[in-house]
Amino acid sequence: MIHKKNRKKLPLLAAFLVSQFISWFLSTIALFLSLWVIVPAPALFLYPLAVGAPEISPWLVGINTIALLLNLLRRHQGKVYIILLICNLFALILGLLPLIQFPAANAAIATQMQAVQGENYLAAVPQADRAQLRPQPFILADAFRGIPIRDVRIDRAIGFAKPDGVSLQLNLYRPVEIGKYPAIITLYGGAWQRGNPDYNEEFSRYMAAQGYCVVAIDYRHAPKYRFPAQLEDVQAALSYIKTHAADWEIDLDRIALMGRSAGAHLAMLTAYDSSVLPVRAVVNYYGPNDLIRGYNDPPFPDAINVRAVLRAFLGGTPDELNELYRRASPINYIKPNLPPSLLVYAGRDHIVQAKFGRSLYERLRATGDRAILLEIPWAEHAFDAVFNGPSNQLALYYTERFLAHALKSSDYQGVN
Repeated sequence: MIHKKNRKKLPLLAAFLVSQFISWFLSTIALFLSLWVIVPAPALFLYPLAVGAPEISPWLVGINTIALLLNLLRRHQGKVYIILLICNLFALILGLLPLIQFPAANAAIATQMQAVQGENYLAAVPQADRAQLRPQPFILADAFRGIPIRDVRIDRAIGFAKPDGVSLQLNLYRPVEIGKYPAIITLYGGAWQRGNPDYNEEFSRYMAAQGYCVVAIDYRHAPKYRFPAQLEDVQAALSYIKTHAADWEIDLDRIALMGRSAGAHLAMLTAYDSSVLPVRAVVNYYGPNDLIRGYNDPPFPDAINVRAVLRAFLGGTPDELNELYRRASPINYIKPNLPPSLLVYAGRDHIVQAKFGRSLYERLRATGDRAILLEIPWAEHAFDAVFNGPSNQLALYYTERFLAHALKSSDYQGVN
């Protein structure tokens, strides 16, 4: 039989073991996740960790702080304890990195927005619309609870074309109130090989609640359908939107194109070359723009095999299809009097490197076009998949201001 004195010690021993397990478990998980703030993904299946870690940095700071306090309270001696505390501190610093960099990145973007758009560029936007804009570039509570989104009207799977028997559809997101609204036409990313109009729906719903008609459109996918099939599908969608604009409460004089990654590439080609609809503004989230350079200068590590993606999209290498690569590169269509462009690139992007965004920005500015480069130093490709993360909060804050100025200002003058 267990001695009565020993029996009293059992709950204390159990509590000690549980607290030790919790502190070790929290420390291990927090360190593992925090490392991905600075470690690039060497393979595609690890990419969500590299994308997500910087975007959950407020959570990581909280978890690392709790783990550190638990270990400090234990007050053990020895090398293992010291190593554990060092790991806690290192993980905490990693989790803080995006938040530490945030003020400088925000200040640089704010300065650029005012330099390009004007010091008081929102003055001509109606007060009711200005009141709906996010009040701060980063709201800590939203990082934990999510960004609030009001109700909107949603019409899904509206067929607009059937090229080669492929049914292409679009989603329509509108404010609850009947009216006539500026439109944002969005194109999803996915290496031109995958995706559908449901992608990034939080953004579509959010912007619809801000007083826009958001039309998320589909296109055929590589490698079965190669460029320019995707561009033809975008033009078909724009023609369909033009035909149904009145029924959908769209103001055809106030149209913006927006895309992410492969979708941003198609949005730029459409806006910079020729479009069925007049385009007032372009929003490019981490879009490839110089496909020859992208092929010859892939990222390292290259988790998605950029060269294989481009070969699937275009049907060969730049040496084999140089003219096609040039024709498919938006940077080759830069000329004066293009619609204003907001270029959003991730500083740690290992799919579309940020330096390509900088080159595009410099080329646009050299021709006198209005362009704003929003570079997020800590972010990875597709950062906005975490809608309430610090990177997307920053991008969203300036994206909605850029679009309000382009589509809602009474004195907006379009191209330069």
